[in-house]
Amino acid sequence: GTVKESGEKHKGSVEIPNLSEENEVDDTEIHISKKKGDGDVLQDLMRTEGTTKVREALRDYLKALKTEFTSGMILPTKAAVGQEPATEREPSGNTAQDSVSPESVEIIGVKIPTVKILMREIFNSPADELYSVFTTKELVQKFSKCPAVIEAEKGGKLLMFDGCVSGEYAELVPSQRIVLKWRCRSWPEEHYATVALNFKGMAAQTELQFECKGVPVSNEDSTRQCWKQRYFEEIRTLLQQAKDNTE
Repeated sequence: GTVKESGEKHKGSVEIPNLSEENEVDDTEIHISKKKGDGDVLQDLMRTEGTTKVREALRDYLKALKTEFTSGMILPTKAAVGQEPATEREPSGNTAQDSVSPESVEIIGVKIPTVKILMREIFNSPADELYSVFTTKELVQKFSKCPAVIEAEKGGKLLMFDGCVSGEYAELVPSQRIVLKWRCRSWPEEHYATVALNFKGMAAQTELQFECKGVPVSNEDSTRQCWKQRYFEEIRTLLQQAKDNTE
């Protein structure tokens, strides 16, 4: 720390010998010491106001530990660990590819088995138009049929479907790529998947390459259906309506 009046800097240490979730934080011992030399003012400050700040940090730390431990108790079942890899499906309708690759050994966020979902969808709209549907609040609210929070910038928040889906924008390249931190409300607390949307323009059409990594095994089917039905099919309907109104 630095003494404001003189500008002198002094070093010391904080030792916590008995931190435990079984003890009250207010009863936790906090030892303050300083290295040789002056600095008594800083030492006294740390023993009074500093100790209060340290205990506040300890409360947050223990709370975070309990949350992480509870999340880690969701362990893979025998069926999840031993499941067979899903095979690629034949194209049907507008879906060019729909495959799932298991990642049961991958640990993302909390210790649960996860899968990666891959899909490719064709939309009869140019890439910039399709990109705007994912980044414009009014358009998101139209296809989702719910109020939404859409802050389309790096670190911006995302909230859809009456709070059932939340996350944030991690990367945005206009008309080319969107990366999201994405989760369903029913998932383990603080567990997010990483969603990548790549837009490939093809004349008046766009191929959307979808990748979702870190989906809990138990939520694989519901996540795929969410994206196919509540996102892609509704977006396709919205774009067709816009096209019909223009014509």
